[in-house]
Amino acid sequence: MNKRREGFTLIELMIVVAIIAIIAAIAIPSLLAARISGNEASAVSSLRTLATVGEQYRTRFGSYASTLADMQTAGYVDNVLGGGAKSGYNFTFTGGATTWSCVAAAITQGGTGERSFFIDESGVIRFETGVGAAATSSPVD
Repeated sequence: MNKRREGFTLIELMIVVAIIAIIAAIAIPSLLAARISGNEASAVSSLRTLATVGEQYRTRFGSYASTLADMQTAGYVDNVLGGGAKSGYNFTFTGGATTWSCVAAAITQGGTGERSFFIDESGVIRFETGVGAAATSSPVD
């Protein structure tokens, strides 16, 4: 008598592995796109925060902050944003007595973000696909 052994055959295992690979090939690009979208939304939100706290800082101290670290020291931003990097973006802040600007650029272009963003004392957030957002870039809707 032939007794059937319990378990899976090699072909059954190969089919399961192939199905998992197909599902992963479909899902991973969507997950990466969602991550990029989330990072970009976080960068825009951080720039909106900077617009608000920039004016609060000016009202309190009589001029705009020179650096993000100044805003952090005064308690207007957290230590993550005050450190200049958050959610896959580097924030480069430049301030003076009457003006300020900040550029948010993806740490890994195409990996953590696809667009760069710019804001200044006007409060208008602007973007460029890739790097190099500036005061002349298109505004974010």
